[in-house]
Amino acid sequence: MRAVLQRVSEASCRVDGQTTGEIQTGFLVLLGIEETDTDDDLNWLANKIAGMRVFSDENGLMNKALADIDGNILLISQFTLYAQTKKGNRLSFIRAAKPDKATPLYEQMITTLRNLTGKKIATGIFGAHMKISLVNDGPVTIIMDTKDKENH
Repeated sequence: MRAVLQRVSEASCRVDGQTTGEIQTGFLVLLGIEETDTDDDLNWLANKIAGMRVFSDENGLMNKALADIDGNILLISQFTLYAQTKKGNRLSFIRAAKPDKATPLYEQMITTLRNLTGKKIATGIFGAHMKISLVNDGPVTIIMDTKDKENH
């Protein structure tokens, strides 16, 4: 799994002119799911997202996590995070999970993040054409890939 985590002061998702999810301070998470992803990948990534300390403390240092600031999450599925760009200018998405695998993992990520944070997770609509608005705070943007995790 890949996630682009953006610290935001606000973010929202619209589909067909209707708002499907919106948050104030917290994380906009763009989530890509790969064919080989497992429950272990999902749990590792969800715990990283919930515990990531990138919010400022009283000294202006990035020492606070979502729970410390009462922050929220807007989770957006984004298969294009697995676009292969090495050859030519036409993208290949061969590594991106097909909907029959990706949809349940996306829904499981929503549930896992809700359980970890104790909060409702704002979302887009899986597979829909979405319009995402955000104010990146900092800017702070972090890219995480479960294939790069350390096992200790």
